[in-house]
Amino acid sequence: MEFRRLGRSGLNVSEISFGNWLTHASQVEEETAHACVRAALEAGITTFDTADVYAETRAEEVLGRALKGHRRAGVEIFTKVYGVTGPGLNDRGLGRKHIMESAHASLRRLGTDYVDLYQAHRFDRTVPLEETFLAFADLVRQGKVLYVGVSEWTADQITRGAALARELHVPLVSNQPQYSLLWRVIEEQVVPASEREGLSQIVWSPLGQGVLTGKYAPGAQAPAGSRATDAQGVRMISHLMRDEVLVAVQGLRPLAEEAGLSLAHLAIAWVLRNPNVASAIIGASRPEQVTENAAAAGIQLDDDLVAAVDRVLEGVVERDPRLTVTP
Repeated sequence: MEFRRLGRSGLNVSEISFGNWLTHASQVEEETAHACVRAALEAGITTFDTADVYAETRAEEVLGRALKGHRRAGVEIFTKVYGVTGPGLNDRGLGRKHIMESAHASLRRLGTDYVDLYQAHRFDRTVPLEETFLAFADLVRQGKVLYVGVSEWTADQITRGAALARELHVPLVSNQPQYSLLWRVIEEQVVPASEREGLSQIVWSPLGQGVLTGKYAPGAQAPAGSRATDAQGVRMISHLMRDEVLVAVQGLRPLAEEAGLSLAHLAIAWVLRNPNVASAIIGASRPEQVTENAAAAGIQLDDDLVAAVDRVLEGVVERDPRLTVTP
């Protein structure tokens, strides 16, 4: 496993992170979830990402139990706040009440005294940004949060947040966007803004919801048990299941084979080629998937291969910065 610094901070994270969105307490049984976490640790992964809303808060509980007994200082635990966690009007968003209550609830579920990174899962237009960052500052001062991050914020939102973070002495170090060979919307605006403000990207879906593994053949039925057959997952993957995308992905196979790589390794290594990316989050429903994908750490792609990949994917890559997710 290789490691990178998160933003301008002193925190080291593994190039490959393990995330449990759509898997723990949802698609897989807890025993399998624990096996996946063990496989991650055995592969050298130290960084684990979750959120309070994953599986209606149960994913945090599963991750906490899976890491129980492991040396706390030897792992980095990331979670998030913003989404709906209860029936009340204050059980959502980035207001002070929800942030403080959600942080303490996440700590209980994860079975830890602190989280290494606490992330604003989305930007909240309904709450003053000052209120949000003051709450984050208090959690940092209390030692319950070591670093602060955001997720799917636009370049302007990152710039505004970074100014407040400096004023309040909050260690804002990261953004967590979707990023892959097929989804490059952060490159034009978000990455330059993050570089200016000292933030790294912790990217989710580097495999394009599994499309970039090549397991979805154009015109064929999706494999049983895959994300494209899952009630929740299908909503996230539908925009990538077009024949023109699937045909282009199959066109990457000979390039990967010539380089001695799997399609998954090619896709993850391409994401990590961006110097602003600190870590790529992988998910898994089986421990062998973790082992396989973690092996992408440290792979270097030459310029000729990257250029050839771009030619194959021309016409199916999404680059529009306006598609950065915001409410």
